[in-house]
Amino acid sequence: MNVLELSEQEIIRRNSLNEMRALGIDPYPAAEYKTNAFSTDIKDEFKDDESEPRKVSVAGRIMGRRIMGKASFVELQDSKGRIQVYITRDDICKDENKDLYNVVFKRLLDIGDFIGIEGFVFRTQMGEISIHAQELTVLSKSLKPLPIVKYKDGVAYDKFEDPELRYRQRYVDLIVNDGVKETFMKRSTIIKTMRAVFDEAGYTEVETPILQSIAGGASARPFVTHHNSLDIPLYMRIATELYLKRLIVGGFEGVYEIGKNFRNEGMDKTHNPEFTCMELYVQYKDYNWMMDFTEKMLERICIAVNGCAETVIDGKTISFKAPYRRLPILEAIQEKTGYDLNDKSEEEIREVCKALNMEIDETMGKGKLIDEIFGEFCEGTFIQPTFITDYPVEMSPLTKMHRSKPGLTERFELMVNGKELANAYSELNDPIDQEERFIEQMRLADKGDDEAMLIDQDFLRALQYGMPPTSGIGIGIDRLTMLMTGNAYIQEVLFFPQMRPEKVTPKDSTAKFMEIGISEDWVPVIQKAGYNLVSDMKDVNPQKIHMDICGINKKYKLELTNPTVEQVTEWISKI
Repeated sequence: MNVLELSEQEIIRRNSLNEMRALGIDPYPAAEYKTNAFSTDIKDEFKDDESEPRKVSVAGRIMGRRIMGKASFVELQDSKGRIQVYITRDDICKDENKDLYNVVFKRLLDIGDFIGIEGFVFRTQMGEISIHAQELTVLSKSLKPLPIVKYKDGVAYDKFEDPELRYRQRYVDLIVNDGVKETFMKRSTIIKTMRAVFDEAGYTEVETPILQSIAGGASARPFVTHHNSLDIPLYMRIATELYLKRLIVGGFEGVYEIGKNFRNEGMDKTHNPEFTCMELYVQYKDYNWMMDFTEKMLERICIAVNGCAETVIDGKTISFKAPYRRLPILEAIQEKTGYDLNDKSEEEIREVCKALNMEIDETMGKGKLIDEIFGEFCEGTFIQPTFITDYPVEMSPLTKMHRSKPGLTERFELMVNGKELANAYSELNDPIDQEERFIEQMRLADKGDDEAMLIDQDFLRALQYGMPPTSGIGIGIDRLTMLMTGNAYIQEVLFFPQMRPEKVTPKDSTAKFMEIGISEDWVPVIQKAGYNLVSDMKDVNPQKIHMDICGINKKYKLELTNPTVEQVTEWISKI
């Protein structure tokens, strides 16, 4: 790498790396380093009255240090937390050679480097449980400095809190910001607990294709790719539903999948185009059973994550303690808007939308119009967990018709904190009815609805072999994690959220600089000084440019022959 592309700190660290190697120390050793303790466990298990100090071997990243002559303190961060390490010169340098302490530890190691420590546990005079080091091993040298927070007069400096940087460099975010790792540990607990509920019930975890010839199972715009060998278009899946139902047809009692779905739609604080979803299907069940099952599962998850059945988000306390309110969607709309949409035609609902001053278009069918009204006036009002039930058939192409309410289906969506968390049905298993619903979806597609479902002929064939009465549910893992951890932004619960490409500073080519008389060797120097484009130099005083580039030549010991001010003036005159 060109030295001019590095910061001053990075150059110092690379020089330290070379000095370590010259001393015979491998800064990236290959051998296993055996540990027997973690920082948090050492503190939790410490006893002041132990007859002999506990011997430990730990490893971690240096996050702080105080050097005091022949003795020093280091703050070591491992995968569970941090612990103080007391290091003295004579303890880690047993013979006459004191370079490991005087040179390596004091001068060549930096904050961010990994070390291994063998020693014993004790309590300092200040009362802090610490490790007294007897051996120190260099395990890995960091070449970029960490953004460590500094405090002066109660004011914090160098915080790593810019969301753009935090999400793009999640590895740094996890190192330096407290609480970030805990969020993802809680996410893991959510998934483990959910799996435990399903496994205890006897259901089978399965995997279904991510690349699909038909994007089915939901109303959404898919990502499209191309299979070169088969020479066919393929879609990144938008849902796992239709494949999981095929397995119910095949004889499984209950199947579930926790995996990635992809929808080529907008991005905001609650949506990411790549997201994790759980879908579960169980034979001989209906949506009433699924409501009971879901609320018990979510209560158990909340207790596993937070120690109680409550969570706090946006300053609101949300209780996941079962049971939850159950409210038909048309009643919810009437409750919030005053309009009763029961038995209303598409045109009548369109008039209601106009009366409510909503923006609608001709591509929207009856179901889409009802969905828009609910989203505009109702969805955001349901803070505590609420099952919104009995959706119109036009909104639910994969759902069984309601057993007692004509024109409605046996479907629910679980609303929490004003957003949908789960979607569930008494699954449609009538192949003739299903085909007619698909055909209606194609009519919507012909009208311009790019989220309408395509006909999956193989799925229809599977239904014709017979699918037992079944209930299914989908739960967004990302949104559930947001709720359980109190995060308002989906980017906070995704390790690597989708982002725009990093902005690259535009630079003119070397040839363009050479056109005005600048030698090839000096182009990187000029760009290091901030003149990335030839035009950047146009209105700058030649003496300033001369001073800037000659200073860089000296600082980085490039040993180039400095140009004269007259030469710089001539460059500028040719721009």
